[in-house]
Amino acid sequence: MSEQVEFKGDTGEWFGIWIVNIVLTILTIGIYSAWAKVRTKQYFYRNTIIGGRSFDYHATGLQILIGRVIVIVGLIAYSLLAAIPVLAILLPLGFLALFPFLMYRSFRFNARVSSWSGVRFNFAGTYGGAFKAYLLAPFLTALTAYLAWPFAERAQRRYVVNGHRLGRTPFTFDAPIGPFYRAFFAAIGWFFAVLICGALLSSMIPDALPRPQNMTAQDMRILALVLSILPFAVFGFFTALVLFRAMVRNIVYNAVLLDRKHRFVSTVSPLQVLWIAVTNGVAVILTLGLALPWAQIRLARYFAAETRFVPDGSLDNFIAHFEQEKGAFGDAFTDIEGLDFGINL
Repeated sequence: MSEQVEFKGDTGEWFGIWIVNIVLTILTIGIYSAWAKVRTKQYFYRNTIIGGRSFDYHATGLQILIGRVIVIVGLIAYSLLAAIPVLAILLPLGFLALFPFLMYRSFRFNARVSSWSGVRFNFAGTYGGAFKAYLLAPFLTALTAYLAWPFAERAQRRYVVNGHRLGRTPFTFDAPIGPFYRAFFAAIGWFFAVLICGALLSSMIPDALPRPQNMTAQDMRILALVLSILPFAVFGFFTALVLFRAMVRNIVYNAVLLDRKHRFVSTVSPLQVLWIAVTNGVAVILTLGLALPWAQIRLARYFAAETRFVPDGSLDNFIAHFEQEKGAFGDAFTDIEGLDFGINL
């Protein structure tokens, strides 16, 4: 029997928290943003429920602030050292080597300060795995003009999921490459369809626009083509990305196992996600940002409504297993640096 994921957040309640976060962040010249991030995550985690048990977020604002200070100090040091000619060449290589480490630490921090039913998550990935997934795989796909990007996408998802634990119980993920390629080509098809629409509309623009005396009709047609296609290209790229992410979400969730027997199901509609994303964006722009809490709650509700957890057997037995983990494992992890780059599954 499957358990529906529930999200019980309320737009009015979240708006009150959100607006206070904004005001205090402005008044403290950005310092409070670390605590605002904690309050944001705690609200969304605590209102996400499976089987009557909620998630929780245990990081503190001080941890997040320390992590941000470390990053800022590192960027300042990088900028100063880059003024030295020799280091200007070596530092980018050093950053590339450091990037997988930062990714790994970010995943580990986020996992260790998150819990479900009082049981902490953990992340057991390695630097080597992050290097392969986030540097080597994208580099190799670039050699194929990014036609092999689905392989990099799968490698990154595999690294993230297979590294996570709930208590001591591992998550596992593996899926054939076919679904990733179907999502990839569907997104590319959408992008070119939007471009074609832009090109067709551009054919009507030259007659509608006045032509300067020093510009030939051919030049005017080229200018009109560029002016009309550019916004379509931007719109097509970002909407294709939304569609791709929605399709990949279904692929990943439907292939994830907890303890190699408990399953997850995701049934989001890519077109519905696109509709929500576009209308959310329009609402946020028209309200000068005031509709953002409504947009966030709306999206969270949809994702929860289209996600289920399918335990292997009784949910009571499943919860009882993790209740035993809670006492010995629940508060075992702390991480002072608070490296968090907002990277989610």
